[in-house]
Amino acid sequence: MKCIVTGGNVKALGKAVHSLSRIGDEIYIEPLKEGLSLRAVSASRSAYACFLFAPLFFQHYVPGEPRPVPDAGPVGCKVLMKSFLAVFRSLSLLEKTVEKCIILLRGCDSRLRVQLHCKYGVVKTHDLSFQDCDSLQAAFDPEQCAHTLRAPARLLVDAVVHFPLTLAEVTMGAGPGGKVTFRSYLEEETEAGQMMVTELSLSEDEFQVFHVEQETQITFCLKEFRGLLSFAESSNLPINIHFDVPGRPAIFTLEDPLLEAHLVLATLLEPESDSSQLTNCIPKTVAPAYDFTNDDIDTYMIAMETVCAGMEGVCPAPSSTLPTRNNNSDAEDGDSDHEGTVPVTPPQKKFRSLFFGSVLNQSQTLLHPGSGQEVLAEDSEGES
Repeated sequence: MKCIVTGGNVKALGKAVHSLSRIGDEIYIEPLKEGLSLRAVSASRSAYACFLFAPLFFQHYVPGEPRPVPDAGPVGCKVLMKSFLAVFRSLSLLEKTVEKCIILLRGCDSRLRVQLHCKYGVVKTHDLSFQDCDSLQAAFDPEQCAHTLRAPARLLVDAVVHFPLTLAEVTMGAGPGGKVTFRSYLEEETEAGQMMVTELSLSEDEFQVFHVEQETQITFCLKEFRGLLSFAESSNLPINIHFDVPGRPAIFTLEDPLLEAHLVLATLLEPESDSSQLTNCIPKTVAPAYDFTNDDIDTYMIAMETVCAGMEGVCPAPSSTLPTRNNNSDAEDGDSDHEGTVPVTPPQKKFRSLFFGSVLNQSQTLLHPGSGQEVLAEDSEGES
């Protein structure tokens, strides 16, 4: 693969890398016929982002030869985000001094080469080690979402600027009445007097597209959303927001003849949400509802690896640190054979993993103890 980026597109490429750095610790680079794909996924599999730069974005673009194995697709690689981000660390410096950027990837080499051709004949060469990997892809369809909003990036930037940088999640509400609200999300255990709560409202007239069928509120991570807003503002592109009921992924998209961007974020599953409604919305194979061992992983993620060591918050597979395994509603819906199990206090936050199906409850943990990973059940005796 060889691609050459010139002019202001070098800064746009750098802004995309900065946005992806808010998602995960690794960046997946894949040359396709449709263009160069840059992707990232969070360790908890609760956030996924993809930038696809069309061939017209580059001065010269050659995706390279396909793999020797038929239907294996082009050569892709996985690079540490810190290493790749260091090449585009200073966006102002890229804009002022860099005239051309060349990215080279060969299957026979063990490195990804990025060259920055600067003014006065200065050439900076970065040779980055990488790992071969399969394609990283999340399966999602914005058309299946019931609600759609489109707004200028500047409008949303001015909205979120009022929230502190330390705020982790924000709640967005919209209804047929023509009002969109953004409010700081506070955990139930947080006392109202210990934290500032910010709330603002936007009218329907400020949106280019406003299609909301019913009153809905979703809570998502603000850090990843800020990254996409920053890129959209610099590119002067409107943002499309596709969302559904709480617990279903929210999809943010940017569209342009030269590039496409998608950001998929998990939303907070409120304790009072009807979990059965969410299960019906998720396409399944022959697996029964909430049966994690038979969940179709390809429904939400096609990836080479599913290791989630060191993850916090959301875990797609059962483990001893699973935070969303037990709650009062799960205890009521559990199998009758385990009525004696004492439910524990539900966690304050429960983000659904985008890519690994439904949340595992206590009854499934006991019904499927023979899975490949260690399963620990609450209040069990003599069981490992």
